[in-house]
Amino acid sequence: MRSQTPSPPQKEISATIQEAFRQAVALHQHGRFAEAEAVYQDILRQDPTFFEALHLLGVVALQTRRTRESVELITKAIALNPNIAAAHINLGSALIALTRFAEALPSFDNAIALRPDFAEAHNNRAAALNALKRHEQALKSCDTALALKPDYPEAHNNRADALNALKRHGEALASCDRAIALKSNYPEAHNNRGNALNALARHEEAIASYDKAIALNANYAEAHNNRGNALYNLAQPEQALASYEKAVALRPNYAEAHNNCGNASSYLKDCETALVRYDRAIALKPDYADSYFNKSLLLLLMGHFEQGWQLYEWRKKKANPIAARPYRQPLWLGERNIAGKTILLYEEQGLGDTIQFCRYAKLVAELGAKVILEAPPQLTRLLGSLSQGVEIVETGAPLSDFDYQCPLLSLPLAFKTSLSNIPANIPYLKADLQKSLSWKEKLGEKTKARVGLVWSGGIRPNQPVSVNNRRNIPLSKLVPLKHPNIDFYSLQKGQPGESELGELKRGNWNGPEIIDFSSQLSDFSDTAALMENLDLLITVDTSTAHLAGALGKPVWILNRFDTCWRWLLERTDSPWYPTAKLYRQEKGEDWAHVIQRVKKDLASFQRGAA
Repeated sequence: MRSQTPSPPQKEISATIQEAFRQAVALHQHGRFAEAEAVYQDILRQDPTFFEALHLLGVVALQTRRTRESVELITKAIALNPNIAAAHINLGSALIALTRFAEALPSFDNAIALRPDFAEAHNNRAAALNALKRHEQALKSCDTALALKPDYPEAHNNRADALNALKRHGEALASCDRAIALKSNYPEAHNNRGNALNALARHEEAIASYDKAIALNANYAEAHNNRGNALYNLAQPEQALASYEKAVALRPNYAEAHNNCGNASSYLKDCETALVRYDRAIALKPDYADSYFNKSLLLLLMGHFEQGWQLYEWRKKKANPIAARPYRQPLWLGERNIAGKTILLYEEQGLGDTIQFCRYAKLVAELGAKVILEAPPQLTRLLGSLSQGVEIVETGAPLSDFDYQCPLLSLPLAFKTSLSNIPANIPYLKADLQKSLSWKEKLGEKTKARVGLVWSGGIRPNQPVSVNNRRNIPLSKLVPLKHPNIDFYSLQKGQPGESELGELKRGNWNGPEIIDFSSQLSDFSDTAALMENLDLLITVDTSTAHLAGALGKPVWILNRFDTCWRWLLERTDSPWYPTAKLYRQEKGEDWAHVIQRVKKDLASFQRGAA
């Protein structure tokens, strides 16, 4: 953030001091800071109330990174003359350099009150507001700055910052392009452009933008870190780790880069190194919720449930919080007797998580509590089979009074769940009998093994697009599963999976014939009823896998290399679902070996199921 240039003296001064001041300003403007500083100090020895010399001495301190000294000097200058807008801007800039963003705002407001047409004040105000995560207000300040000064690259770049934070990435990209058109050698704008492209899943283009930023400033730690994020999204964890390590080398106290090193190490199954990196990030930033959360996921993946569930509570304080509902009723985590009380349990993440953890609702009811379980509409009829002691309420519907509340994924902590005591009384959900009989009649006489297929889990809003893409399988890769003694049924709901099936069936599809009743599956109770009439489900890691496991149906889960914590490490079975079998990628993005193992096992399975 630039400091403002010197202004002419505001009071009568001697010719000697005036000449010395002109000399100091000339030295200052030519970057000869030490010499300028010596002259300013000499002037102040002669006249301690000389506002301009005191103000510009503070600016020299700011420009030479003696920021605390700068704040002290400019504050003293403003006390002598509070009516100079540039001084307020420079004080605000120094406070921003000290990350004292809330204190910086009044300085920019003071500058604007003195000079409403001061574009730089509006822009710097936007920078402070962005840092305070008040992005809508920052955007308005940027727009005001640009209305006053349309060709202002820094304001276009700050506008991109706000738009990226507001997830308006297409608009952010346009603002970055405008900033770069005005100032091509602007590393921050190239970095911001990379952030917009990365969020738009245009990761290769993002890397090119980060590379440009780094070419302009090789010591730009944020650009190296962000470059690592784009590589991570491309499932290139080794290269991502190298970029993160470069960011850390440039800035050893860069907590976010240490956290990202942990993520890349975790992806590579280097669990001990990942834990060290998360701990380093947390040591640098003790309230770093995202790093605590990432550490919790790794501990759960490793089967260290006791500490993992405790740290998993940090999800409520993440940058994008999970399960952070502002209920006045206290959170129940198992420590209070709730016999005779009413407790609200509520879904918090995906449909699969709700199916997996609704099993705990029955355990809560067995403690003598009246249980209200809030669930999305797709699940309410299915969850009605849980227990007579559990009242199912659709998300958003009016709630009766309750005494306690708990999100579903905090219940393992409340029940002190370990690997040895996972509640796995299967089935804990049941298909509707009449619906199951209806499907039995519709499918007709069974002459072959019946296998359900799900190849796409769609988009989970709480996960990056890259993770969603990695867990899904292009339907075309399932061609080898074709078998003359197996009838395949699509249980695929949602896009792009449904469209993918339609397009392939209209083309020259040489894979297994897939019978598609998906249009008749209006909710999970319908899917459960159809599934009851199948012998096996083959699926990616999505909600239908959890449904099969909860129903006690055989389910083969095709699992990505950077597996979700719930499937643990190196196991082919699941303590959560005794009827599940896991087929893991041996390396990232490689489904071919997974499909070949499934094909081999299917040959044996169909003989027993037909």
